[in-house]
Amino acid sequence: MLEKIPSEEELQQIMGKEKFKAWTEINSFIEKNYNVESMWDKGGKTGIYELKYRRGGKTLCALYPRELGLKILVIFGKVEREKFENSRQEFTQYIRDFYDNTHQYHDGKWLYLDYNRDLLVDDIKKLILIKKKPNRK
Repeated sequence: MLEKIPSEEELQQIMGKEKFKAWTEINSFIEKNYNVESMWDKGGKTGIYELKYRRGGKTLCALYPRELGLKILVIFGKVEREKFENSRQEFTQYIRDFYDNTHQYHDGKWLYLDYNRDLLVDDIKKLILIKKKPNRK
């Protein structure tokens, strides 16, 4: 756990304006739709920081601010993989290809997505919605 949470100014400086805008939109979506705890930590080799959203010991997703970048992690177990397969046409080709090329582990698919011009914030939101239905109105 981090002793000092980075400020918005620090995060924007690290990620750059475009990635910070996506960061803000994703975080606002989560905070508006889910009753989850947020936990800051060091990002390790994935990013400078890690912001993980959890509830009851289960992770909804994690966001990793990086030098001029942003990485998002969503883990799909068996149920979520089935939901994705049933709705895959609702996603961009980029997400479908990324999903298909992600290794299947015994506990699911770990989707480590680098935010870029081909990855849309709406696709990230839809992936989070597959992971868990909103519990706030």
